[in-house]
Amino acid sequence: MTGLGRRELLQVATAMAALAATRPGLAQTAFPRQDDLLRFDAVGQVTLLNFTDLHAQLVPIYFREPSANIGVGAARGLPPHLVGERLLATYNITRGSYDAYALACTDFEALGRTFGRMGGLDRMATLIKAIRAERPGKVLLLDGGDTWQGSYTALQNKGADMVRLMNALQVDAMTAHWEFTYGQDRVQELIKQLNFPFLAGNVKDATWGDPVFKPYTVFERGGVRIGVIGQAFPYTPIANPRYMIPDWSFGIEEEKLATHIAKLRDDGVDLVVLLSHNGFDVDRKLAGRVKGIDVILTGHTHDALPAPVKVGDTLLVAAGSHGKFLARLDLEIRDKRIQNYAFRLIPVLADVIDPDPDMAGLIREVRAPHSAALEKVVGYTESLLYRRGNFNGTFDDLICQALMAERDVEIALSPGFRWGATLLPEQEISGDDIFNQTAITYPAAYRTEMTGAALKEVMEDVADNLFNPDPYYQQGGDMVRAGGLSYTIDIGKPAGQRISDLTLLRTGEKIDVGKKYTVSGWASVNEGVEGPPVYDVVTKYVEAVKRVRLEPNRQVKVLGADPSGYEPR
Repeated sequence: MTGLGRRELLQVATAMAALAATRPGLAQTAFPRQDDLLRFDAVGQVTLLNFTDLHAQLVPIYFREPSANIGVGAARGLPPHLVGERLLATYNITRGSYDAYALACTDFEALGRTFGRMGGLDRMATLIKAIRAERPGKVLLLDGGDTWQGSYTALQNKGADMVRLMNALQVDAMTAHWEFTYGQDRVQELIKQLNFPFLAGNVKDATWGDPVFKPYTVFERGGVRIGVIGQAFPYTPIANPRYMIPDWSFGIEEEKLATHIAKLRDDGVDLVVLLSHNGFDVDRKLAGRVKGIDVILTGHTHDALPAPVKVGDTLLVAAGSHGKFLARLDLEIRDKRIQNYAFRLIPVLADVIDPDPDMAGLIREVRAPHSAALEKVVGYTESLLYRRGNFNGTFDDLICQALMAERDVEIALSPGFRWGATLLPEQEISGDDIFNQTAITYPAAYRTEMTGAALKEVMEDVADNLFNPDPYYQQGGDMVRAGGLSYTIDIGKPAGQRISDLTLLRTGEKIDVGKKYTVSGWASVNEGVEGPPVYDVVTKYVEAVKRVRLEPNRQVKVLGADPSGYEPR
C-alpha cells in the first residue's frame, strides 16, 4: 500500500466531516480568538481531556512537526505517517492556516512568525478550566506520560516541580516513560507526592512478577463509570538505562491487559480507556488484538492527529507533544458502548489564550531560582534549529558538531530523541534552549574508538528499532544522528541489510569495517560511562562559534520511503 486504503480514507473523511461541523475555522487562515479554539458542540455524558509527552515544557515554545515520519509494514501510508502537504491534503486543512502551522512542517518558519509560540502550561490551564466550567462533573483529565523530564528545571528538581504543577492542574491520572530515568527510588518518592493515581499495569517486579504500580482505577463522570488502565512504555529498560530500574520488568503484556479489561467489565464499568505510552503503531496493533478497549489515548511517538483513528470498535487519539495541543473527546455512552462522539485537537496558541494567573504564578515560582541559567544567552542561530524527524534534525546536527569539535573525534553520534523545542532563525540560543534538547540524567559525552563494523552494527540495530515492519519490535526513537558520516538507508530491506555506503566525510573514504575510528556520543545506556555532560559540551561550542549556521543535511540517502511520510528537505 502506497497511501491510504479505501477503508482508511472513508474513516478520515467521516471524521473530518464531523470535525468540520464543530470547528468551522479548520480551513480558515484568520488569526483565531480564544473563543474560536474553545468552540465545540458538546456530545454525550463524558469529556476526556488528554495531553501527553509534555517533556517538562512550562512556557510557550516553537515546535516543528517532522518532514520524515515514515510508516512501514501495515502502517505504510496511514496516519500518523503523513507529513507536510500530504497531511494537509488528507485532512483538508488549508495551507497557511493556524491548523496547518500546528500540525505540519509546511511553511513552518513563516507561519511561526505569524502565529507565534505554542504551549505553556498556564495557557493549557486556561483551556482546561474553561472546559470543566462548561461540562461540570463530566470531565476527566489524563496525562499520557513523559511529563517530568525534558527541561533544566525538571532536571534540577528531579521531577518535583512537575509533580507540583500537575497537582495544581488537577490531573486525574497518569502513566509514564521518561519519568523512570530518575531512578526507581525517586519515582516512588514522587508518586507519594501526587494527588492522583500513577497507573502502569504492565510493570512488574523482575524477580517475583508482582505488580509494581496500580494497574487501573475507576472514575464516575456524568453518570458513566470509566475504567482507566495505565500502560507505561514497554521497552523502557532497552531505550533507557536498565541500571536505573534494576528491579522492574516492562512489556506489552497483552494477556495481563485483557485480564484488567475483563475485571473492569465484571465490575460494571461503562467505558474502558487505555492511557498508553506504547507509541501509535504499537497501539494500533494492540487495538486489533485485545478486545474490549473503547478508547486508547496514545503517546510516546509525539504524533498529533486532528481526528481519531478507529480500529474495530476502538478509538485511537494522538494528542501531540510539548504542550502544543489539548485533545478533547466527547462521548455518548449507552449500553456500555460508544454511540456517538465528537473530537477536537485544540492547538494551544500562546498569543491567543489568556494565561491562567494561578498557574502562571506557579511557573514563575518554579523558574525564578534558575533564571540566570535559563536566560543566559550563549549564542545566536541563523538557521532553523529543530529536532523531530526520522533521520536528522538541525539541532542534532549542531550537537554533533559540538561533540566532534570539543571531543576531537572523527564521528559523532546523537540519539534520535523526539523531544526538544525549535528555534527560528535569528533567535538567541539560551541555556534554557540547550537543556530543552539535552536534559537527561545520564548526559556523559563519551569519547571512544569503534571499528567500522561496530559502527554499522549500531546503525543497523537502530534502523531495525525504527523500521521493523512489526511495531512490537520498534523499541526506540528516531534514527541515530551521525556527524562526520554519510550513509544510505533502504527502508524496505530486512534487518542487518538496510545501511550501506558508510563514508567518512573528513576524507571522503568509505568506512573500513576493520579500521578503528574516534567517536563521541551521549546518552549511553551503559553504566559507568565517563565524559563531560553533553549540555556543557554544546554550551561551550556555541559560545565559541557565537553564531550558528547550518547547511541542509544531505548526509543521509533514503531509499524505499513511502512519500506520504517523507518530504526530503
